[in-house]
Amino acid sequence: MNLQHDPNPFDEDEVNPFSNRTAAPASKSRIPALVSETLGFGQRHDATVDIPLDTTNDSKKKEQELANWEADLKRREKEIKRREDSVAKAGVPVDDRNWPPFFPIIHHDIANEIPVHAQRLQYLAFASWLGIVLCLVFNVIAVIVCWIRGGGVKIFFLATIYALLGVPLSYVLWYRPLYRAMRTDSALKFGWFFLFYLLHIGFCIFAAIAPPIVFHGKSLTGILAAIDVFSDHVLVGIFYLVGFAFFCLEALLSLWVLQKIYTYFRGQK
Repeated sequence: MNLQHDPNPFDEDEVNPFSNRTAAPASKSRIPALVSETLGFGQRHDATVDIPLDTTNDSKKKEQELANWEADLKRREKEIKRREDSVAKAGVPVDDRNWPPFFPIIHHDIANEIPVHAQRLQYLAFASWLGIVLCLVFNVIAVIVCWIRGGGVKIFFLATIYALLGVPLSYVLWYRPLYRAMRTDSALKFGWFFLFYLLHIGFCIFAAIAPPIVFHGKSLTGILAAIDVFSDHVLVGIFYLVGFAFFCLEALLSLWVLQKIYTYFRGQK
């Protein structure tokens, strides 16, 4: 028996199926295979890494939206500044009267002049101003009914004075300062608004009670006046109770608006 000695009995041709059989013996080295196994390149159980390609696109889209929003805000600020400068130089108002549409007496354009993030608050404040207008107008109607039923002409004149003074003064003293404060972010105008809006809330609470002091008792449709006239004339009492409900709702709405605007003001600072 002729046994031939093999210096490397574990070196077989089939160890690397991708090796070339005609290659030189040196090509049978297992170093490349070991390296590939160590590094894990091309192996069956290699971990895969998912690269979210949409993340970059989403971030760029958000950055573009933020840039557009900032550009629009700067454009509005420049427009407001230009209008205010023209007022200061020319000495004449540039705000055209556009509200109410059927008989314009004031300038009011929340959608185009108030920043988007503050428009909801401005609409709430506008609803509060419309609320006090409704309260004072209905107060005149209820007092007219009471006057017809023998309440006297004095309370009619007083109720008319409340309406004629209350509607424009509420607009000039607290609604218009708030409108301008929202446009220019002026702390002074915000302070002016808070001062007179507190007085407005105090008047609503006083009118809802209608004590017979300062104002003539039956010239305001409060709860005390309603109780007083209800025993004599039920219809008048119903009108006064409705007026009392209006003043109560206006007081509650005004308190809510005050809290919202104060929170907004503190957040801006």
